[in-house]
Amino acid sequence: MDSETLLARITDYASRPNPYPLYAELREAGPVVWQADGSCLVGGYHLIAALLHDPRMSADPRTRGEVTHGLPFLRLDDPEHHRLRTRAMRPFGPPHSPGRVDGMRGEIDRITKDLIVSFEAGRQIDVVDDFAYPLPVTVICRLLGVPHEDEPLFRAWSDAIVAAADVSTEVDTAETDKAGEQARMEMGGYLVNLAEQRRGKPSDDMLSAFVNEPDPAMRLSREDLAMTAVLLLIAGHETTVNLITNGVLTLLRRPDQLDLLRREPELLPRAVEELLRYEPPVHMRERIPHADIDIAGTRIRQGTSLILVLASGNRDPKRFHEPDRFDPTRPDNQHFGFGSGIHLCFGAPLARLEAQAALRALLPHLGTAQLVQDPPPYRQNAMLRGPRHLPIQL
Repeated sequence: MDSETLLARITDYASRPNPYPLYAELREAGPVVWQADGSCLVGGYHLIAALLHDPRMSADPRTRGEVTHGLPFLRLDDPEHHRLRTRAMRPFGPPHSPGRVDGMRGEIDRITKDLIVSFEAGRQIDVVDDFAYPLPVTVICRLLGVPHEDEPLFRAWSDAIVAAADVSTEVDTAETDKAGEQARMEMGGYLVNLAEQRRGKPSDDMLSAFVNEPDPAMRLSREDLAMTAVLLLIAGHETTVNLITNGVLTLLRRPDQLDLLRREPELLPRAVEELLRYEPPVHMRERIPHADIDIAGTRIRQGTSLILVLASGNRDPKRFHEPDRFDPTRPDNQHFGFGSGIHLCFGAPLARLEAQAALRALLPHLGTAQLVQDPPPYRQNAMLRGPRHLPIQL
């Protein structure tokens, strides 16, 4: 099939259970592969790594002339990106210190145990609805200071915002974009209102820390607070749901590796890193050149949409030995599971803690568990890829 249709075929829902043969086709097609819609795909590990660290690459959609306002720092370039990211990270504690996230370790274990209580032999459960979704949602609610009873409200907002962020080849995404923008405004208003209730009445949560920041130079404007809080709430659970669910699915498909982890649970941190490479929660990111540039001998004009297929880079045989094999003992595992460069996911330490706690709690139950449906039904989103449900029989 024509390489110009690769993005359309990757984003086609029929490819969701297994896009990896298409990623192999992408790597074979060349370092840079033009698409029918004028975008470019990049699937090789070394070129993706170079572009993620290239200051000529922008994450900001305004670089290609889009009119937009109120962007989260995930979609901004330095110095604005650095300014907002630094303020957002401040309540987490200084880099390389235990900080707020490490202090959540005991809390994460308690939440995990509470969820596991209902797992009884002979019962069918949905790993997503019964475990992988409620765990990170509960954690991020407690970190931010969001009432857990409001979860159905922000779940609907999250779904709309994530749908609008997907890399899609549909001709008309105007309706999805409009719904996403509306949800972002409503969710931002909700979170700013929650934060304002804590102004002058500090409590031990991040919204309170934002509005009670003592250093005037580090305070967030109302708009920045809205965008940052929305980003933290969504990023704090969406990707971790996929990481945990993809992990359970991978282990149930590979009973030999599941047995290895049950015998040697000390391998769990390395197993989580391998899952981030083998079945990453985020499959692609967009970058836009600030100016006309040459990439691997191809002339790319300023404003072109470059889709970096991170999940393809993670399976590149030029970087990883036997890349299509899941190996929890793999050494030298510099994956793109959390991206790379200035936009490296700053929630990575929290996601690692949650995934390790989740799999540690689930391992005793998975030895005799069986998949009810394989492949399971997947979420619509091609960029944030993971099962929508994962029914298993305990």
